[in-house]
Amino acid sequence: MTRILFICAAGPSVGGGHVMRSLTLARTLEARGATCAFKATPEVAKVLDAFAAGMARVDADDGFDALVFDSYALAADDHRAIAKGRPSLVIDDLADRPLAANMVLDSGPARRAEDYAGLVPPDAKLLLGPSFAPVRPAFAALRDEALGRRAEKSPVRRILVSLGLTDVGGITQRVVRLLRPLAGEAKLDLVLGGGAPSLPALWALAADDPRVELHVDTQHMPQLALEADLAIGAGGSTTWERCVLALPTLTLVLADNQVAAARALEAAGASPAWTSTRRISRPPLPAPSRRCWSTPTPAPPCRRPAPPSATAWARTARPKLFWRPSSEQRSPTPLSFQAREGETCLGTRNPWWSPASPPASAGARSRC
Repeated sequence: MTRILFICAAGPSVGGGHVMRSLTLARTLEARGATCAFKATPEVAKVLDAFAAGMARVDADDGFDALVFDSYALAADDHRAIAKGRPSLVIDDLADRPLAANMVLDSGPARRAEDYAGLVPPDAKLLLGPSFAPVRPAFAALRDEALGRRAEKSPVRRILVSLGLTDVGGITQRVVRLLRPLAGEAKLDLVLGGGAPSLPALWALAADDPRVELHVDTQHMPQLALEADLAIGAGGSTTWERCVLALPTLTLVLADNQVAAARALEAAGASPAWTSTRRISRPPLPAPSRRCWSTPTPAPPCRRPAPPSATAWARTARPKLFWRPSSEQRSPTPLSFQAREGETCLGTRNPWWSPASPPASAGARSRC
């Protein structure tokens, strides 16, 4: 039985996304017969305690057959020193440093093989684009139901606010403070981790505002995303979960590694993006949109990039990133999603798709 070790970053400044997407891959590999474990720093252990209490943890990297790295703090020298010749996969978003791995997974929609030229071994396999994004099977299982709900074009009754487990800089509290006057009677579902700095203020707010409901370390994210009509979400790996469920989203860029993907999605018309490095002291929408959000009926179109209203935008700006799971919909491949012939990539036909196409090598062009 193959034993695979995951080495991930986590913490207040990094968030929990590295561990969460690695968990998706680990669970799928375990379903296919592998044995997986995480090298558990205190920060990684906190995420595992909340979302995968039964996942094995170790302090050393001995005794494993292969490794998965998901940390921007590690580069080629670190990978070689830890792997000691064993097969390895690096999950990356930056293409900004040398990597030493047999495979590199980067699900950025704008990523190309040439971005990794000179950064990876010549024979490394590059798994590039959202077709390889690790998305939990629970989201794939709800896709058909989600598409049916979006087709109903209902008014915005529920807004999902999900800005990362660690709530970097108390961003959730700041966004909710600005959102409440605009939301009308819509319910606000706020998703945070147990250590989020916004929690004390949000618990007090929820006690006074019946529209506000907190979901702390929730195990029910797929259902919350299904039932939402609109989302305000961070530009990390949860982007692809929202895309699978066709959930209209305003993306907040909370880290440098999220910039390229958020810009690509915005350019494709899939999701407006707001960079939080600009101080969030007002809603990330111009005044016409704020007026529209507060009215229950669609208002005249507002200038881009803001949606004309929560309801009208949810009706007209459905995400175009409708990637479908592979034929094994309830048991996706270890890297989750593959495009089907005729499907679209960022809203346009994918001219490189072919059923037998292998992952790109370092010298080949990405498939999507």
